[in-house]
Amino acid sequence: MSTTDILRGHRVIPVVMFDDAAQADDLGAALVTGGLPVAEITLRTPEAVAVLRRLAARGDVDVGAGTVLTAAQVDLVYDAGAGFVVSPGLSVQVVRRCQALDLPVIPGVSTASEIMAALDLGLETVKFFPAEACGGLSTVSALSAAFPQVRFVPTGGLTAESAPRYLSHPAVAAVGGSWMVAADLLASGQWDEVALRCSATVGAAALTSSRQGVQS
Repeated sequence: MSTTDILRGHRVIPVVMFDDAAQADDLGAALVTGGLPVAEITLRTPEAVAVLRRLAARGDVDVGAGTVLTAAQVDLVYDAGAGFVVSPGLSVQVVRRCQALDLPVIPGVSTASEIMAALDLGLETVKFFPAEACGGLSTVSALSAAFPQVRFVPTGGLTAESAPRYLSHPAVAAVGGSWMVAADLLASGQWDEVALRCSATVGAAALTSSRQGVQS
């Protein structure tokens, strides 16, 4: 599956920081029930790879790894079953290793120079991070004017309220966020609430997409 395929199927990617592999199935079930069977498991906790492995083994969730910083981590998450890799910045080593493994990769950028470096690596889809701290939609608009071939995945500081505004921008392929998989919900096992938030997010994204279709 290519990056384009992943983002075409899921315009919102839940960014998950979770450290309980024993409850990974509960998380996966909530995502599926909520109609958002995709997750970026960030490598910010000791058990992140175990969570990723357990989710990937389900077979009904598109599971990627986030906060991937080194080529060695690429190998680690690839072996665990990651279907894509997301990085907070642009590392040539990370991108090249993903490309060698035919593993979709979305590196983080926040400047024109970083976008040019991504293009040099053959990439046209990038993570805009941290989105809100780097100027939000106005920056996306400015960068997309200079790089009309690039598709952005804004992540960092987005909320259920702001995500639809990002998704309405023609240069935005998808957004990443944690509001539907908030740490307190996961820690307390509020899986019904996770499913409800996922469902609401899917509905808002679909409405935005339909409005785009009418406008175009």
